[in-house]
Amino acid sequence: MLQFLLFITCYINLGAWSPWTTAYPDHVKEIKGNTLLFKSGKSLIYNDKKEKTTQELLDSPDIEDQLHYTYNQGVAKKNTDAGRIRNDDFFKEIYGKSAADVQANLTTVTWCPTLVNQKIQFSKVNGASNALIKVSNELDQHPEWKKYLSNIGGTFNWRVISGTTRLSAHSFGITIDINVAYSNYWQWDCGCKNEDAVLGYKNKIPMGIVAIFEKHGFIWGGRWKHYDTMHFEYRPEFFVP
Repeated sequence: MLQFLLFITCYINLGAWSPWTTAYPDHVKEIKGNTLLFKSGKSLIYNDKKEKTTQELLDSPDIEDQLHYTYNQGVAKKNTDAGRIRNDDFFKEIYGKSAADVQANLTTVTWCPTLVNQKIQFSKVNGASNALIKVSNELDQHPEWKKYLSNIGGTFNWRVISGTTRLSAHSFGITIDINVAYSNYWQWDCGCKNEDAVLGYKNKIPMGIVAIFEKHGFIWGGRWKHYDTMHFEYRPEFFVP
């Protein structure tokens, strides 16, 4: 009987746990049945139970689809597109439903105050700007990387991804592009926007920079099959054990 009760207790606790409640504790209440419940009262379908092509995962993902791929942190594995699949309604509920809403939640971060001293805007929601400050403080100790960290390519910008109708993660103030001059992007390198194009891979960003970002909850676009090596995006759900 005791073993049975322990099993039931563990089952209930696991049912209340998810990467979403752990990564977004101020916003996500629980996953109940097939519904993700926000503390605001809004709800979203967790799993729409549809088989999807690669393109459909990008264009119409449910919540579960966002973790369709494993983020291969620090491991020499074949790149996936972990993090490129985003449910806009999920991020709007957390960071803001419009450009004005997101802007109201931005704060100024002094990026690498000794090496660069550039003022940038980043969301303070869910600890995003605090995480970026920690990244900045660590990177500021590495003058050998200054050229990659200078002339930040951009942070907040409410816009769609080029060639799509999907909102960019820049829209939510949770993304930073470092120096474009030392970066590679799949569309630039293939001269195309076709997701099915045969791609090579190029990168100039030192992996030490990547490791510091990942340490504080940022995924790197350089780990994507459709690579974007300047791109770092605050996505703590991918680092929940």
